Amino acid sequence: MKNLKNKARISAITFVILLTISATLVAMPSAIAQETRATYPFLGAVPNPVGINQPVLFHVGIFLQLGSVEMGWEGLSITIERPDGQIDTIDNIRTDSTGGTGAMYTPTMTGTYYCQTHFPEQELKWTYSRGTDVYTAGTIMLASESEVLELVVQEEAITYYPGQPLPSEYWTRPIDAQLREWQVLSGSWLWADKRGPRAVTGNDEAPETAHILWAKPLTWGGQAGGTMGDWSFSHGDAYEGKWDNRLIINGVLIYCHRATDVPRYYTAVNLRTGEELWTKTLSSPEEDNLGILFGQNLKWAGYNHHAIYDYIWAASGTFGFRVVPGDDWYAFDPYTGEWEFTVENVPPGTTVFDESNGWIYRVNLDWDTGEGYIWSMTDLITPFDVDSTIRGSWAPEGNIYKSRYPTYDAAAVDEAGASDQLTDLGETAGANAQRAYIANFTFPKDLPGGGGAVREIAFGDRPQYTDVWNGKIFGLQYDYTEVNTWAINLDSGQEGTVLFSKTWDAPADWETGRPVIEYETTSLKDGVSAIWAKWERQHYFFSTNTGEFMSGPTEPEYYMNLYGSGAERPYIIWDGKFYTGGAGGYVYCYDITDGHTIWNYTAEDPYQEYLFANNWWEYIVFIADGKIYLNHLEHSAIEPMPRGGPWLVLDAQTGDEIARADGLFRGAHWGGMPIIGDSIIAHYDTYDVRIYAIGKGPSKITVSAAPEVVAKGTSVNIKGTMMDVSPGTEDTELKLRFPNGVPAITDADMSEWMLYVYKQFERPDATGVTVKLEAVDPNMGYQYLGTTCSDAYGNYGFSFKPDAEGTWMIIATFEGSKSYYGSTETTYLTVGPAPSPEQPIEPEEPEPEPEAPLITTEIAIILAVVAVAVIAVVGYWILKKRQ
Repeated sequence: MKNLKNKARISAITFVILLTISATLVAMPSAIAQETRATYPFLGAVPNPVGINQPVLFHVGIFLQLGSVEMGWEGLSITIERPDGQIDTIDNIRTDSTGGTGAMYTPTMTGTYYCQTHFPEQELKWTYSRGTDVYTAGTIMLASESEVLELVVQEEAITYYPGQPLPSEYWTRPIDAQLREWQVLSGSWLWADKRGPRAVTGNDEAPETAHILWAKPLTWGGQAGGTMGDWSFSHGDAYEGKWDNRLIINGVLIYCHRATDVPRYYTAVNLRTGEELWTKTLSSPEEDNLGILFGQNLKWAGYNHHAIYDYIWAASGTFGFRVVPGDDWYAFDPYTGEWEFTVENVPPGTTVFDESNGWIYRVNLDWDTGEGYIWSMTDLITPFDVDSTIRGSWAPEGNIYKSRYPTYDAAAVDEAGASDQLTDLGETAGANAQRAYIANFTFPKDLPGGGGAVREIAFGDRPQYTDVWNGKIFGLQYDYTEVNTWAINLDSGQEGTVLFSKTWDAPADWETGRPVIEYETTSLKDGVSAIWAKWERQHYFFSTNTGEFMSGPTEPEYYMNLYGSGAERPYIIWDGKFYTGGAGGYVYCYDITDGHTIWNYTAEDPYQEYLFANNWWEYIVFIADGKIYLNHLEHSAIEPMPRGGPWLVLDAQTGDEIARADGLFRGAHWGGMPIIGDSIIAHYDTYDVRIYAIGKGPSKITVSAAPEVVAKGTSVNIKGTMMDVSPGTEDTELKLRFPNGVPAITDADMSEWMLYVYKQFERPDATGVTVKLEAVDPNMGYQYLGTTCSDAYGNYGFSFKPDAEGTWMIIATFEGSKSYYGSTETTYLTVGPAPSPEQPIEPEEPEPEPEAPLITTEIAIILAVVAVAVIAVVGYWILKKRQ
């Protein structure tokens, strides 16, 4: 190969020769059987110059666009002559329909690199027009080379966009698209069913105190009072679940007041502000009074458009994932509650989402026939196969899609558009419905336990623009003699093949003792499945990667933890650990590799309010940001309910207590359990039947100086207030109780303080927060003045003596806590000259006092009695206020 430095010098001559050849070919007579065309390659590099070991994106292709999105030039390459004379090559490049594409390269030495695109001769596969020119299939596109590009690589790294820090102040949605780093804070909770627990991501500021942002009543709740004694209104447990159909999607909390209500009203609330967005029944053109199934954030990357599209999916008479075959599904806009489109007759199967695209699949196994399929809702609406001409944009709004057994009927085009060209006239799959079945396969139908043994189905990421995916179906079946595990492959092209089928001999005492054996949970992500020997109160773990027995039995749990099954006994796998809780009030964390107990926590009941144990029954609701969240609940609580049920936050790695609030939030067994999104917990409380938002809130600091004008060396009193300004503090009830605002309180006192503020418990002894005071003197010099602490009424004070004449800026800062974001405020004071010692200030002569009137003995006695009474009353109210 010639040196690319020389090629750079002759590139202009080459270009002229190519033009000459092209002109000659055009001038040749039409007797030539096959047309030829000259080509004009290009090559660019971003960035250029670049730092050593920093990646470069080459823009490579030819100056000729193609006629359709599935077209592309093939076999292009890039040669790169390094500063040491060695040649690197990037081969087998295929362009998109623009005629160009990208290729990555990372230079490893400094100096100048000489780079060139090579376009190989190839035959045009398509006929299409470009303006007035027609390109005919079979035309020979001649080989060519681009001009030589000089890529400069330097020692100094180039600067990329620096990004933005995570918020230090209270934040709200929308989140600007440029704040990419904030994705770790702004997760959603897309499951509408009430059950837990779950491990969630995207909530990296999950609460570490019980600080309340706002509270909203769901319906009548709390104590009825009067002749009703100490009983309360229905709290929604014992088969009367309130708030059991709810989710959080993109900062919006959507919930049903009661699942059995007809009509079924849903309310949407801005999770961060408490503002109500809408309340309505979910109705489509075909159906009224729909129930939410789940939420969806759909990642779409067509050739025209790239975006996230969000929906709440609903059906008639179904909730959560309890979907019956043949249901019609309806998509709604979460922001408005308005109908978007319909998918009719959704096929049977298990609903599965991929991990990063949010696409909806149905995976079905027919254990009678040994036939299975994977159905993709995305492909039903707009396919992603490479030869499609309609996958550039996502625009299903207003359409009705028929998902199964339709016959294509071109005459059925209606006003909704070509996407509704299908009618249920037969059982031959039509164009749209057929393409939704992205895989049809067979599998061994004699696997142990059949469909009853299926424990988890999962997909990994599905690359955009392809029909390639990967996934697995894991099965576990057991009896008193053996445990069987197996897995069916769902990887693209290998669907239905058995990955493994293993048998583990159960302990001998299972067969002799006949203990109750229960399946617990499976995590394909963590590679483990767990079962529970109930009477022995021990766990056993099996690998979902190999099917082999991993570890167990664990040490026996506290006896009360055996009561109940899945709904009462929570269990969750996270980060290679297995967590359980239960009626006994013990929370356990196990190492799944060897079964040993890493830690346990006891939720002690100091007042013996809970009748069945010395500890509170604690339920694991979710794990977020490395923290495990639990609350007290019961299957069917008696009246009056036990007081002081704890809400807990524990370190999931160590079991250390991060926060505990006794009596602040009581969970529901039949109603909706707490959920989290945008790093804020939405919690339904059965003590007062209100919904609480728990999270880090905004604060407000004020500062002033008194007096504002002083002589040099004279003491100045800096004072101000430190307040909680969360949305709930603007509610009428709180403004009446706290006309001067709700004080900000230290994290250590937050649980008791929230009971006082939001639940009207006795005012606790509480401490305010630390305020830092700084100054900028008249000479623009910085001075650190010190810190002080606000009191339980939100006030603070600090004294200092300014040592320079002129205008001072005083800066008061609260740096934030686990409960509040920080806040800052400034004020100014003027310092004049100090008094001169040679010229003492003459004291002003007091004005003569007016002569006092004569007071009789009787009047003097009355005034003395009144004064004593006033002092007594004032003293009483001061003491009362402090209690």
